Parts: sequence; C-alpha cells; structure tokens
Amino acid sequence: MTDARMPIWYHPLYTDGIDEEARFPRERYRILRERLRALEAEGIVSIELPDPVDPQVLKIAHEDDYVDRFLGGGLTRAEIRRIGLQPWTDSFVERTLRIMGGSVSALEHVLTHGGLSGNLAGGTHHSHRGFGSGYCVFNDLSVCALLARDRHGCSRVVVLDLDVHQGDGTATILAGEEGVVTISVHCAQNFPFRKTFSDHDIAVESGVGDDEYLSFVDDAMALVEQYEPELLLFQAGVDGLAQDALGRLELSREGMRYRNKRVFDYVLDNEVPCVVFMGGGYSKPIDHTVDSLFDLFRGAANANSLLP
Repeated sequence: MTDARMPIWYHPLYTDGIDEEARFPRERYRILRERLRALEAEGIVSIELPDPVDPQVLKIAHEDDYVDRFLGGGLTRAEIRRIGLQPWTDSFVERTLRIMGGSVSALEHVLTHGGLSGNLAGGTHHSHRGFGSGYCVFNDLSVCALLARDRHGCSRVVVLDLDVHQGDGTATILAGEEGVVTISVHCAQNFPFRKTFSDHDIAVESGVGDDEYLSFVDDAMALVEQYEPELLLFQAGVDGLAQDALGRLELSREGMRYRNKRVFDYVLDNEVPCVVFMGGGYSKPIDHTVDSLFDLFRGAANANSLLP
C-alpha cells in the first residue's frame, strides 16, 4: 500500500548553492519549500533530505571524462558559460550532486513503494552526455530512465516533458535506448533554438493560450497511453505561464493545473509509478512560478493519497 504522504526531496543548497549574483531566481526553491509546510501539516507530503548521488551513477548517462572534470573543477570557461548559474559557489558541486541524489531517491521510492514522489529541483533536460547547458549540469531524467531499466528491470519507461523548452539533452542521451520513450511538448520559437529529436516532439507556436495548448497535452497523453509505461518520469516545468520571463506562451495558472491533472489522472487510473521533476519557472514576480509549482505538488500529493 502507498504511504498517504508523498515524499519530496529538498536541500537548502538548492538555493544557497547558487550565488546571489547569478541571473537565476534561486529563491524559488526556498520559498516553495516554505509554502509546502501547509501540505506537511495536512499530512499529504513529507520533505526528505537528499544525500549526494554516487558519481558513478552519473556515468550511466554521461561521459566519464565530463563527470570527472566537473567534479574536479576541470571544465573550461566556455563549458561553464554554457551551463550558466555563474559565478559558481564553493558548494555548487555539492548542490549538483544533492539535486541528482534527490531525483534518484525519488525514483527508488516509487519503484519500491509505487505511487508518486518528487524532487524540489531537477528536470535538468538540457544536459547532454558530454556537456551541460541551460542551467543543467547533469541530466537527472536520463539517469533515472536508464537506472530504472538497467538496474530495476523496467521494460517500458516514458519521459514526459511538458516544460516550455524542448528536452534536447534528454532526447540525445536516450535516442535509440530500448524500452525508453521521450515525449516533449514545447514552444517552437524558444530555447534551444537548434532542436534535437525526441521520439515524439509536439511543437507549440509562441503566444498559444490554454485551450490550444491543452489539446497538445491531450495528444501527448494519448501517446503515453499507447506505450503503457511501467514508470512515468514527468518533467513538470511551469515556464509556460503567461507571466514567465522565458516562456513565450500565454498559459494561466488554471490551465497549468489542468495540464497536471491530465497527467495525474492517468497515473491514478493506471496506478503507474511517477516521479515529478520541478523543471523551469522564471516569472516576474517569482510568485506566479511558486504558485503554480505549489499547485503541481499539491496535485501530485492529492493523487498519491488516493492510490490504493
């Protein structure tokens, strides 16, 4: 039986491991964690502290040389600029390992107990095998997909990416991997401007609002249903909000709730283990992002509590 409380992994370094001068809304993690105290009080979530991931685990999806050079401080200036989040702090490596540890722990939880779990970060879908990009050092979606298949025996894994930006790194890492399917619904006129090829790409034009966007989500969910996954990895970025600084779509908070509900209804109906990765969100003010991320984790926790 699934624990009524959905575990969510979080560490203060999710915020504190990013320099105050970095061009990134680092406080979103801390603010959201405080908002989630209300769900803890309701008894539907538990906040768990992630351990750093074993670096060897990263090499299931990344080149050994890239992993070793990042950990040893050997990346070039160009590689660091491509990742962003500059200037890096002394705890940036530990932050990265703890985020990856949170995602792996969330994966192991649902594969052991069923239900849903989450990471209050992650969804780092722009990282490729041999380099990081777009605020992403290592690709936790790919690591989790390959761990699930190779070490836990999952024969059908679906990565559903509903972030406004294409999951380009996930697509390249998992291309041709048997038993793993990548589905990305993203804004066509947005980063990365040179797209890669997921197993299924659904490109949405700039300026699209709730109704049209949600029809594309329905198309994506039809694909999920077709593959009948044993595990669903949900990249749940909320940067499609109209208020988002990087989104270029016109989605409302209500529309984002419906998007999530469509996914969680599938999880409930089919009792599919599901990991929720926080993904992007860069609204100005950041309150809009935090509100939608709170809705996301409330929706996931409510679904988890209804599972038999």
